[in-house]
Amino acid sequence: MRCFDASIAVMVSLVVLSSMPHIDIEGNDYLFFILIGSLLFPAVGELFELYQPWRGRSLYTMLGIYLVAWLATIGLLSLLLVAIKETHSFSRLWMGVSALAVLGVGSAMRTLLYIYLRRLRAQGHNLKRVLLVGKRENITQLEKKIASMPQAGYKVIEHHPDEGGGAFFQRMAAFAKSNIFQRNFDEIWLGYPLEQGNRVRHLTRLLAGIPASIRFFPDLPDVRLLNHRITQVAGLYSLELNYTPLNGPMKVIKALEDRVLGLALFVLFSPLMIAIAVAIRWSMGGPVLFKQERHGLDGKRFKIYKFRTMHLHESTHIQQASHQDPRVTRVGRFLRRTSLDELPQLYNVLQGRMSLVGPRPHAMDHNDHYKDHIDIYMQRHRVKPGMTGWAQVNGLRGITDDVKLMAKRVEYDLYYIERWSLGFDLQILTMTLTRGFVNGQP
Repeated sequence: MRCFDASIAVMVSLVVLSSMPHIDIEGNDYLFFILIGSLLFPAVGELFELYQPWRGRSLYTMLGIYLVAWLATIGLLSLLLVAIKETHSFSRLWMGVSALAVLGVGSAMRTLLYIYLRRLRAQGHNLKRVLLVGKRENITQLEKKIASMPQAGYKVIEHHPDEGGGAFFQRMAAFAKSNIFQRNFDEIWLGYPLEQGNRVRHLTRLLAGIPASIRFFPDLPDVRLLNHRITQVAGLYSLELNYTPLNGPMKVIKALEDRVLGLALFVLFSPLMIAIAVAIRWSMGGPVLFKQERHGLDGKRFKIYKFRTMHLHESTHIQQASHQDPRVTRVGRFLRRTSLDELPQLYNVLQGRMSLVGPRPHAMDHNDHYKDHIDIYMQRHRVKPGMTGWAQVNGLRGITDDVKLMAKRVEYDLYYIERWSLGFDLQILTMTLTRGFVNGQP
């Protein structure tokens, strides 16, 4: 794949160059520049883990990382030209068109390859053969999961259920000796409850002589938050139970995503927002905007903006809108049904207080209520709130007067936090365009 990406960069850049006859390519400057960029791209992709196995992983995530790696490569190449004072030696038009063309062709080729491999694996080819070892109920769950995802390309070859006692270890020791040089499996998956860590450790030592990947899938019925994050603290290994990928450099990438896409959307929707503001002012007078404090990142307060959809009224507590709510105006009902009342939050995004994608911010009274009824509720505030989110594009939006419904929404929010990636954000934004605007709730 490293050669694949480098080859695409070389070929596409040369094709674009040949299509611009007005560019003087005497000498080898352009060829040398193309070669440097093509070799630099796989190196940068390595830093962003672009070349990790994508078997069973998201296409959106892969394309998102591909985009970030290519943008970082373009940035490094630009810095190089500035440093050696050669920016005038190359056509800016060629650089811009080549950058977009490589990104488009590379993404398309990777998508086609991804889809082809998924279909190939679903038909029983290009499979990883798996040996399941562990408690019977655990390996049964693992087998069901493998069977439910044939496109991931895993196939269970054999089972070794652990019924307890020392005889099991004797059998596994003999099994390991007989499979050192020849075997009919590629990976060993261990399925055990977390409290049986001693058996896992002993079993791992016995199987370490087999040159195959060994994966441990813990069963954690009492622990809700887990994202397979092992860290070393004070010389000790720890399992971080509520880890999110949105840390370190990824925060910078998320911030860039919000600022760049947020500004583009703000400019795109500006004429529509002006028209809505005029309609509100004409139909129900001022003010045009509804402002309210909400809890944001780490529970800190910020002021959220929406288009006003109700008649002016006074209330000592937050009362959610209901079906046929008399406070909602005719214009406001349309804005709510189409979610256009949320557009001013693009300004919140540009302020850095919200993200384009994230858990939706709830009214502060609702946070005070649900934090006492849903024990993991406040984990939503480990990231910035968003204009749209995983829960919303899956239909969980609108009225939240039921604890069970809110608990389900929180589950979706935490799923997003634990599995965040740039590709996941792009997927949610795409889904928002097709199913996130029209709102059947009040």
